[in-house]
Amino acid sequence: MNQRQATPEILDAVFSALGDQTRRSILDRLRAGALTVTELAEPYAMSLNAVSKHIKRLENAGLIRREISGREHSCRLDTARFEEAIDWMSYYSQFWSERIEALEKHIVQKRKRRTR
Repeated sequence: MNQRQATPEILDAVFSALGDQTRRSILDRLRAGALTVTELAEPYAMSLNAVSKHIKRLENAGLIRREISGREHSCRLDTARFEEAIDWMSYYSQFWSERIEALEKHIVQKRKRRTR
């Protein structure tokens, strides 16, 4: 695996945070740049407090950063934890790709033996 190994706790927090559609939607909206908590809450049919709980979950997972200026809270994506999760998934993607290639070779060889 890469030098930047994510701990099990980090991966649990990231994947748990990503497991909710509202939180994924919030992350998607932050791709365009920083938004205030009020701006983030606008499209959702839930209270500002409920949206704040989703934001806090994303923040605890390290997927976003919250900046406070007076009474205004703005949020922006923080890519470091995404990269750690991607590194972890890439490692297993390579593992499964190798296993699938080996299985494919085995099946081809088995078919060749049958046709003889």
